[in-house]
Amino acid sequence: MHQGIASQLGAAIVLFAGLGFAEQYTPKHEAGRCAFRDHCGKQGFFGKELPCVDNGLAKDPDEELRNELVDLCGEKWRTGPVCCTLDQVKSLKSELGTPNTLIGSCPACKDNFFNLFCTFTCSPDQSTFINVTDSAPKNGKRLVTELDQLVSEKYGSGFYDSCKEVKFGGANSKAMDLIGGGAKNYTEMLKFLGDKKPFAGSPFQINFPTKYSDPELHPVDMKPKKCNDEDPDYRCVCVDCPEVCPTLPDVKDSKSCKVGLLPCLSFASIFVYGVLLSTLILAVVGHIAYQKYSQHRVERTRLLHESSHSDDEDEGGPVDTEAMRERPTKRYWVNDRCDKAFYQLGHIAARFPGWCISLSLLFVAILSIGLFRFDLEKEPARLWVSPSSAAAQEKAYFDENFGPFYRAEKIFLANDTNPSGPGPVLSYDTLKWWIEVEESVKKIESPVYGKYFQDLCFKPSNDACVVQSVSAYWHSKGGLDPEFWKDDLRACAKSPVDCRPDFGQPIEPNMIFGGYDDDVVDAHAITVTWVVNNAQEGTDAIARAVDWETALRDRLLEVQEEAKERGLRLSFNTEISLEQELNKSTNTDAKIIVISYIVMFVYACMALGTPLKHIFRNPAVLLVESKVTLGLAGIVIVLMSIAASIGFFSWVGLKATLIIMEVIPFIVLAVGVDNIFLIVHELERVNVSFPDQMVEERVARALGRMGPSILFSALTETVAFALGTAVGMPAVRNFAAYAAGAVLVNAVLQMTMFVSLLSLNQMRVEDHRCELWPWWQITKARIHLNGTNGFVQGGSRGSDMAEESLLQVFIKNTYAPRLLGKKVKLAVVTIFLGMFAGGLALLPKIQLGLDQRVAIPDGSYLIPFFNDLYGYLETGPPVYFVTREVDASKRKAQQEICSRFTTCQDLSLPNTLELERQRPDVSYIASPAASWIDDYFLWLNPIFEDCCKEHGKTCFADRKPAWNTTLYGMPEDEEFIHYLKKFLSSPTGEECPLAGQAAYGQAVVLNSDETRVKSTHFRTMHTPLRSQEDFIAAYSAARRIASDITERTGAEVFPYSVFYIFFDQYLSIVPLTAGLLCAAVGIIFVVASVLLGSLLTALVVSVTVVMSVVDIMGSMALFNVSLNAVSLVNLIICVGISVEFCAHIARAFMYPSRTVMEGNSNAFRGRDARAWTALVNVGGSVFSGITVTKLLGVSVLAFTRSKIFEIYYFRVWLSLVIFAALHALVFLPVALSIAGGQGYVDPESEGTAAQDLTDRRWRAIRINDNSDSEDEF
Repeated sequence: MHQGIASQLGAAIVLFAGLGFAEQYTPKHEAGRCAFRDHCGKQGFFGKELPCVDNGLAKDPDEELRNELVDLCGEKWRTGPVCCTLDQVKSLKSELGTPNTLIGSCPACKDNFFNLFCTFTCSPDQSTFINVTDSAPKNGKRLVTELDQLVSEKYGSGFYDSCKEVKFGGANSKAMDLIGGGAKNYTEMLKFLGDKKPFAGSPFQINFPTKYSDPELHPVDMKPKKCNDEDPDYRCVCVDCPEVCPTLPDVKDSKSCKVGLLPCLSFASIFVYGVLLSTLILAVVGHIAYQKYSQHRVERTRLLHESSHSDDEDEGGPVDTEAMRERPTKRYWVNDRCDKAFYQLGHIAARFPGWCISLSLLFVAILSIGLFRFDLEKEPARLWVSPSSAAAQEKAYFDENFGPFYRAEKIFLANDTNPSGPGPVLSYDTLKWWIEVEESVKKIESPVYGKYFQDLCFKPSNDACVVQSVSAYWHSKGGLDPEFWKDDLRACAKSPVDCRPDFGQPIEPNMIFGGYDDDVVDAHAITVTWVVNNAQEGTDAIARAVDWETALRDRLLEVQEEAKERGLRLSFNTEISLEQELNKSTNTDAKIIVISYIVMFVYACMALGTPLKHIFRNPAVLLVESKVTLGLAGIVIVLMSIAASIGFFSWVGLKATLIIMEVIPFIVLAVGVDNIFLIVHELERVNVSFPDQMVEERVARALGRMGPSILFSALTETVAFALGTAVGMPAVRNFAAYAAGAVLVNAVLQMTMFVSLLSLNQMRVEDHRCELWPWWQITKARIHLNGTNGFVQGGSRGSDMAEESLLQVFIKNTYAPRLLGKKVKLAVVTIFLGMFAGGLALLPKIQLGLDQRVAIPDGSYLIPFFNDLYGYLETGPPVYFVTREVDASKRKAQQEICSRFTTCQDLSLPNTLELERQRPDVSYIASPAASWIDDYFLWLNPIFEDCCKEHGKTCFADRKPAWNTTLYGMPEDEEFIHYLKKFLSSPTGEECPLAGQAAYGQAVVLNSDETRVKSTHFRTMHTPLRSQEDFIAAYSAARRIASDITERTGAEVFPYSVFYIFFDQYLSIVPLTAGLLCAAVGIIFVVASVLLGSLLTALVVSVTVVMSVVDIMGSMALFNVSLNAVSLVNLIICVGISVEFCAHIARAFMYPSRTVMEGNSNAFRGRDARAWTALVNVGGSVFSGITVTKLLGVSVLAFTRSKIFEIYYFRVWLSLVIFAALHALVFLPVALSIAGGQGYVDPESEGTAAQDLTDRRWRAIRINDNSDSEDEF
């Protein structure tokens, strides 16, 4: 017979299109005739009942069948014959029970689903759209094992469209993932529904061909219901049907202001500078043209003169006698009092060195006592998060009410080590090996507590632990098949619901695969997560978990080597790993710190000592003039100030961090050593001017002159550093406090203890005693105080000036005169304004964030893990929208937080989350929200007979008022709480997927007496976050969403995710940065105005500092230094240190040395003369004592192995030294010469022997001077 059928098929292939066996089972296709009917038995012992092949006529049902059919499929089945039996209808009702709970919230989807299968099972015209294609014998009848069902494209696509957005909240997924296998169109959905699945699907194969050539077969003409159907009985709610949703207002993009491709700030700075530069060029061209024109007009007049006035006359030439007339004559009382105070301080320190040194040591010792209370902060959350921040308080609330978020132990296994590029990570051997690895992990016993994973893991609803792994796909299949593992893997990835692990929750492929497009078999990486219960900090549960995680880390380090042997790469992270790696006390940079101190010590000895040429002339001079003691004293004072600061703040309970311990030595060394050079160099000048005075008098004069400058720089630095304590991040706040304290103590010790040591050293030098062995007097090393080798009898005249260094000669004769020329000044202002404009233009390019890979030690096993996390993880972290004090037992609150019922607010919490999910590019929300209250009310629906049961009966079967979609049939108050407890304790299963134990057992918190709802959360997921910018944007979006919900509904809502506490700072860091920097500059302006006595000069200094800092921030954009709390404090430090570069030059400008100023061999007058004097007087000290010392200290950081040091300290501080030095030594003198304030008399310049001679020369010139020279000013 089969051969005859085959022959017929060959002859009629066009008619039957490959279905040659159809006539055997369904020979007649006509209205009123069936294709199958009734049950004929099971195909296997565990199989389901299969229908019998039956091509007979449809029959009128009895009353019981009719009632059952109408109850299940609707009133349209009230009349007419059918092709089904009572057993079939009851079986269909049972089969539709689970889909009903999944899609029952959307009437249109449910009606289309039910209509399809009711028509399939009972339609009287069954044979017109169904063709049985295969069967099996059973008890003299034939079981249907395969058939074709025709469904029109109109109905199929309408059916799919009505269901594709329906959500199943408990799993944070769409119902289509469960009923349609994640289908992307109606054909995929029908295929999934029709594929034979013995235990959880169709008991026989149902094919849904899109074309059929048999003219007697045609789809049933059925009209699908739409989710936004005109009939309100079928219209779905917003969360299941975007077409009925209201529209959310557009989100304003804070970075949307652009002109073309440029941010507005960048465009504005470039445009303004371009306009200024163009104006300047036009002005210069016009000036040159005018000069030529004037030159032509006065040609005859110029012929009468032997020479004409040069444009650059002020750049060199004979001394203009009028220059002396413009020296300052006024005194400033604040400066006089500061000078007097520091003079007295220096005199006391120099006259009583023993007492001063002893008291300094006692002062430091008292402060250092606090070192006994020294403590390091190691917990990352307490290190990097302010306890007063909103995120920290919300985390505490979440942990207190819902319990701390689970501890996640995660690995990535990747195949990306081949030179040819990444390849598929999975093979049968790899899977087999990995399953063995997972088994070994389960057998790990913690060394201290003896606990296993099974003892510690998270178990949502049964005794099975949550392990999200690819191996879980084979749990329901009985094991890994070497031949069909790829097919099994693809099938499970397509329909995870069919391959659920032992803990019951389907695992989506994006949770365990990475680096693939369509086929998971080609994935370049897999990720596995072991979920461990968490507990409050400090509990035994935490100690047990950490103990096991430590053992897990050791095992995974072994697995890394095993993976390497297989050509694979494994990275991993345990919950405790980050804390352990952040707090490694390996002292990896201890050598760098030691080297920096040695380099600074050697440089101090060389720079402070006698010039080399004197040593070559008389080597014995080195034994006296080496200044090893002073260099060592400077280093020791730095260490003492650090110890005092740490001791004091430890005493008051401010915990230190490893970063503080490693960075503070650098910053105090860089800041603290500078003043030593200034004091020593000033003493050398005083020694020349006052050679016959006692040592203590000379030391007092030196401190009297430099003390106000040191006060200016130290005060601004301390205040600037202290401003860093306004940053909420504890690690940074504490760092700022420690740094401010150390800098302040260092300045105090330098002006007391160091001055005492300096006086002792000067006495030793003048007595020609050996540096390292002062009891040995070296007569051969006698040198006069004027710097010439050999002893000169009879003292010295004040006019015998000290021999100048090459640097001083260069500044005096070459650098300063050229810098202050008109053309050069114009070029300097143009270039530095260009740099400023460039810095402003780069500001929008600065990124926010602090990459974990930077914070952890270089070479840590966590760095590859974070690389893989950003590169391979295809899902984002979970986010919870938490309601606080929203009592859901009240109807108003229910309407604020529900979504599936007609009286829910249009923009209720779940509705808003669903609308935000539809725009993930701005919301960073990827998955549907798990709405416990919607599932709770659906669970109460009496049509779900296997869900809510009480005393053996369905809960709301006979309730008055009955359950309905308007909420008015829903429970309130005590009744609400009663059934809520049952819902939260009901286990989730096939009979009732809506039960709340697994999905919501920890999502609802009642008050202490369990009479109202205290707090709840609604869970969703972020989109994959692959950068710090993504994390910050996701947190900001969550904040915005929660704020919008609170504003629209009145319910207090906040977002929580485990990473939020680390990103809370970035929501306010930009205005905080601007505010702190402006405050620092404002303080500088006030202090400079008071100490310098000039608003104009203070303004110039402040503007110079601002320009330096803006250029530093521009370099941050170029050097990829992101803005965070660490770099914010660094910027504040930059403000303080920039002042140090400027303070001494500004003060030397306001209080010019008469000796230096009147030694001017150039034609500079007024502000130019004072700017030249300032450069000559302290420019060398600023370069050698500040710039070079800081450059040496920073250069050592280039060799650090710590990324956070290299990025946030080396790069920023190198930029600081470069830009601060350029602005102080180039721009500031020019700016002061243009807009500086009126100068004052320098008290320490009065009364010197050198000045007496200069005064006599000046008076002689005035006697012979003609008064008409004033016209030349």
